[in-house]
Amino acid sequence: MPKIIGSSLGEHRRQVREKVFDALRNQLYERGFDAITLSGVAAEAGVGRTAIYNHFPDREHLLVAFVEDEVSRYVTRLTDAVDAVDDPADKLAVFARLQLETLADYHLPPGATLASALAPSSYRRIAAHADPIGRMLTGILEEGMRRGRWPQQDVAVLAPMVSAALGARQVVDVPPEELPQAIDLAVAFVSRAVGVIPREASPGAPAPG
Repeated sequence: MPKIIGSSLGEHRRQVREKVFDALRNQLYERGFDAITLSGVAAEAGVGRTAIYNHFPDREHLLVAFVEDEVSRYVTRLTDAVDAVDDPADKLAVFARLQLETLADYHLPPGATLASALAPSSYRRIAAHADPIGRMLTGILEEGMRRGRWPQQDVAVLAPMVSAALGARQVVDVPPEELPQAIDLAVAFVSRAVGVIPREASPGAPAPG
């Protein structure tokens, strides 16, 4: 009988998944999805091949489960960070910065490559996880217009343009020492692109004393 990690079967399953996800994350960084095998992930995670197949029948199921776990954690982190500031311009800057920092750290292949590597149903499951992030961006943009922090614009056009700018891997594919400045420049670009109005000129700004 396989050794149980933790105090219960549920804890065992959670810890096995964490070990497997950590190993997968490392291998995605080092070699990309095409070179991933379940046996290779199991070996790095220190779990038996039978154990990993009990959790994930193939590498597509493993990748989808990994992305669902990563995105769930990220959405919680992003929501907390955005909610911690009040000004829509600050919310947009926090959103943009975290998106870019995550892009720099996250090494799944880009959309078209990933779509060709996965079955359509698996890709749709992964793509669906962008929905709450997109809704958050739309909400920030709408709030900024409502509060006079940038001009009225068509959010249906503006949101995908901002998303495209924040998804440009060329921005973050720079030497590590250049990454902070690259992110600063990109965040400033997004603020200018939506037309952030200086606080003192914003209709919602308090009158000078």
